[in-house]
Amino acid sequence: MSEPRTRPVRALVALGDSTTVGMGDRVPGGWRGFARMLADACGGPARIRYANLSASGARVRDVHEVQLPAALRLRPDAAVLVVGMNDTLRSDFDPAPLRRRLDAVVGELTRAGAVVVAARYHDHGRVFRLPAPLHRALRKRIEQVNAVLDEVLARHGARCVDLDALPGAYELDAWSVDRLHPSEFGHRLLARAMGEQLAAAGLLVEPVALRCSGGARITAWHHAGWLVFRGVPWLVRRGSDLLPHGVAAVVREVLAELGERRGLRRIRGGAFRG
Repeated sequence: MSEPRTRPVRALVALGDSTTVGMGDRVPGGWRGFARMLADACGGPARIRYANLSASGARVRDVHEVQLPAALRLRPDAAVLVVGMNDTLRSDFDPAPLRRRLDAVVGELTRAGAVVVAARYHDHGRVFRLPAPLHRALRKRIEQVNAVLDEVLARHGARCVDLDALPGAYELDAWSVDRLHPSEFGHRLLARAMGEQLAAAGLLVEPVALRCSGGARITAWHHAGWLVFRGVPWLVRRGSDLLPHGVAAVVREVLAELGERRGLRRIRGGAFRG
């Protein structure tokens, strides 16, 4: 049996938010991250056209309106995408426009000849501990974003890395001090998984090494210090967007439970009278 044919990556584009920027994997000179690791695994900047078009804080709208046109001009045959988390943290969250915009992004890249690999999100509340109402609210929104991703990627035959099922994704070592961005090891996990998806589509990609090299060392004290001095203030700011949604979710749960109890009492009362 002949081995599957592979073709080299000539152009790779990376789109998305601060995770794609490389935040969490600091090296001398700035951020590195999974996209640059993946570019190296495809041959390196000396052999391929590589552009990281992502931006910290980017939402799906930004990828569609700003990053996509720039990506298409580079005629990529591989594109990686991590976006959607910033949308879940905003009060104007709405899956419908996310679906339209992501469909346009993945569809246009695919029609341009690119193999598209996107990340499907994990339960972020298992990494960054949140009060129960906020955790429930965020988890619900992440489920909605994942449902949109599933639908869009399946429609266009694009590929996916499921962070919830990625071995090691919930380990502390996989996360930087902020628990919001991958550490160097986390970026390596993501780069390797993305590379495997590109290779499965017939592109020539070397496996990304999981052994850390060159990134900043993170200790338990770094995690604790960030949580006290930056994590709690961040939670207060973001909670102002998510908290009303979380409180509403709790109210709905309580009302539903009360309704069930009333229904049971009526059934029992009717059975007793009968």
